[in-house]
Amino acid sequence: MGKADFLSPKAISNRIKAKGLQKLRWYCQMCQKQCRDENGFKCHCMSESHQRQLLLASENPNQFMDYFSEEFKNDFLELLRRRFGTKRVHNNIVYNEYISNREHIHMNATQWETLTDFTKWLGREGFCKVDETPKGWYIQYIDRDPETIRRQEELEKKKKQDLDDVERTAKFIEEQVRRGREGREPEEEPVFTELKRENEEEKVAFNLGSSSSVGPSKASITAGPSALKVAASAKRKDHVHSASSKEKKKKSALDEIMELEEQKKKSVKSDNWIRSDIVVKVITKKLGEKYYKKKAVIREVRDKYTAVVKMIDSGDKLKLDQSHLETVIPAPGKKVVIVNGHYRGMEAVLEGIDEKKFSATLTVDSGAMNGQTLEGVPYEDFSKLA
Repeated sequence: MGKADFLSPKAISNRIKAKGLQKLRWYCQMCQKQCRDENGFKCHCMSESHQRQLLLASENPNQFMDYFSEEFKNDFLELLRRRFGTKRVHNNIVYNEYISNREHIHMNATQWETLTDFTKWLGREGFCKVDETPKGWYIQYIDRDPETIRRQEELEKKKKQDLDDVERTAKFIEEQVRRGREGREPEEEPVFTELKRENEEEKVAFNLGSSSSVGPSKASITAGPSALKVAASAKRKDHVHSASSKEKKKKSALDEIMELEEQKKKSVKSDNWIRSDIVVKVITKKLGEKYYKKKAVIREVRDKYTAVVKMIDSGDKLKLDQSHLETVIPAPGKKVVIVNGHYRGMEAVLEGIDEKKFSATLTVDSGAMNGQTLEGVPYEDFSKLA
């Protein structure tokens, strides 16, 4: 039977079949020939050219298998790098795209029997990150290109430079605040005094004379009822004023006691509360979401208002102003340190929290006041012990 013409339907059908993928079991990797059916593959295996290739492979079979395995690995990783980058992807998706190329190296000519074995080998050798899920194996390419590493280092350097700029800005603000505090004169507190009458002995008196018991005199008659009304109203005002002055005296005594207590608290409290070895929380957004609302441990205190902290999650070290930090309240039963107030520096145990009054109850467990219970300690006056 003669060969089909170039534009005949049979020739076009043959070209279409030749372009498409055929079954893997009818492909000869040594000869790089794809057969369409079992009969064609059998005829190819009996051909002289195939026998010569087998004789060459039998002389050194490991050399051919290593070559095919290396080519398969390189092409697979190149496709994974170009097509998916460093994204996490299913291994079967990558393999299907790889075998869509007709000239690819088939897996039956390599040292790996299945795609799962090849995926595990990539993970062991460090080419990819692999993990197994109920849906199958997923792989993620590890890019060790020097250019990529250089770009990552530049990004890290830029982030560090931005962080240094934030630190310089914070230091500048801190210096301005310090200068403002040094140049400001202490304000005099207003003194409140009790309201008193200048002369309590002054009273309105009316002399009715000796004849008042018998009858009204001319003076009293001429004075009339208006004078009596003035006297009565004066007595009434004097009585009300004396009663109100007594109440004011009683209230002023209580107010004095309360003012003394407030003054004691003000005199004991300090404007700097940070100290080393306590857990604090970062409350500034200038450093980004990476550090916002994250906990840290104060390692060192500088200039009373600056703390060198170490982040608990990432281990990064930062230098922050105390205005960028706040105390951390642990669970009841945990140890805390009193950082401000009359009992500053003492270690205690958190007994309970009053959420309505924003205060807590502490039990001192150090020093001469060991075992004493402190109630109504504000949240900002104690923090968790590191």
